[in-house]
Amino acid sequence: MIVPETLIRTAAQEDEEALAALDRAAWSTLHAVLPAPTPPYEPFFDDRHLPEDYLLAVREGVIVGYIRVAPPTPLAATAHVRQIQGLAVAESARGCGVARTLLRAAMDRARADGAVRITLRVLGHNAPARALYASEGFAVEGVLPGELFLAGAYVDDILMGRSLTVR
Repeated sequence: MIVPETLIRTAAQEDEEALAALDRAAWSTLHAVLPAPTPPYEPFFDDRHLPEDYLLAVREGVIVGYIRVAPPTPLAATAHVRQIQGLAVAESARGCGVARTLLRAAMDRARADGAVRITLRVLGHNAPARALYASEGFAVEGVLPGELFLAGAYVDDILMGRSLTVR
């Protein structure tokens, strides 16, 4: 089987509908901390979720994934850090390296923006995501045991991070 080339690009306002549909389709208890989306749907982009914060994976003209990377806070003291604040891949593109490609592109973009560190939060039961992040050099830097109550169970919030100065 030939896997189509994956193009990585920054999101634009006109991608909103496609990204919202992908986000709804990718919703899962494995990674979601919010309830499943139901109509009427909130806009995908807003004052806190800007198109320029998203990198998109596009195959044959179709958006098959996104990663959101932004400063963790508006403070000058954290200007050297970027935080992954969302990652989704269409079911049809899973297992083909799209998430890894997005993750590497996000780290490259963060470096280009002058960041020296990148962090993220992942649910304790999301073993596939944790394995991906670990394979790309992220280390567990903290665990908030039982921080979230989801679907009737307490779930750990895992804090992971890595340096961007060492590849």
